[in-house]
Amino acid sequence: RELYTQQLVSFQNKIRKNTNKKTLEILKIKDLKVWYPIKKGLFKKTVDYVKAIDDVNFTLDEKETIGIVGESGSGKTSLVLAILKLITSSGKIEFNKTDLNIIKNNKLKSIRKNIQIVFQDPYSSLSPRMNVEEILTEGLEVHFSKLSMSEKKQTIKNILNETGMNYDRDHNKYPHEFSGGQRQRIAIARALILKPKILILDEPTSALDITIQNQILDLLQNLQEKYSLSFIFISHDMNVIRSVSDKIMVLKKGKLIEYDDAEIVFNNPVAEYTKNLIRSVT
Repeated sequence: RELYTQQLVSFQNKIRKNTNKKTLEILKIKDLKVWYPIKKGLFKKTVDYVKAIDDVNFTLDEKETIGIVGESGSGKTSLVLAILKLITSSGKIEFNKTDLNIIKNNKLKSIRKNIQIVFQDPYSSLSPRMNVEEILTEGLEVHFSKLSMSEKKQTIKNILNETGMNYDRDHNKYPHEFSGGQRQRIAIARALILKPKILILDEPTSALDITIQNQILDLLQNLQEKYSLSFIFISHDMNVIRSVSDKIMVLKKGKLIEYDDAEIVFNNPVAEYTKNLIRSVT
């Protein structure tokens, strides 16, 4: 654990935070609720609600990383699914001043490519029946259908090389032929090829050993700087969250109980729940 912490601290010294960056708000979440009705009786009358997300508010700026922590059942997954418009929610989800909760479906497609997700387990999120080139082509055909075949191939080649893979060596291989770190690079390439503004990173390094973890975090930071990406970074590891985040959100039972600059949260937490999370890694 001591070596692990030292490596993260070393990594933290070179990652984030561009204090001179211009602040440009790209995402605004206001009064967000994800409530699931509890129905009982013959007529299935709603008697209560499971409040997966309850009145959550935050903003995300260009090139900013917000870390989200919370135990299982805290609402992290529901929050992400709501932002991705994969579940119904109320309140405002404003991307570049456009409220995704009121926009018409035919306009949502063009916006969706701007918010992409990288999952914890790339092996289960990458189709085993598709090779790397097919996996990356899939998104291009949906969102950049006007590209020629040669343009698509060059785009795929560029993004693979940029994420630490090699097109000539890897494009015809299948997910099972790669290591965990390589699969995560492919998953990042799949998200990045759509030219998003926001990447949601759902425990992207938790299944990797510390050396590979730091390599992936370093890659993400470089990509963030190059493309002015904004990150929503979910992790159970408070050390990782501290090393990558500009701001930290702490969720508990659907409620946002702590939200501030990363160092303020770590050095002067308000909620007892947050204090306990920090004690667990110090």
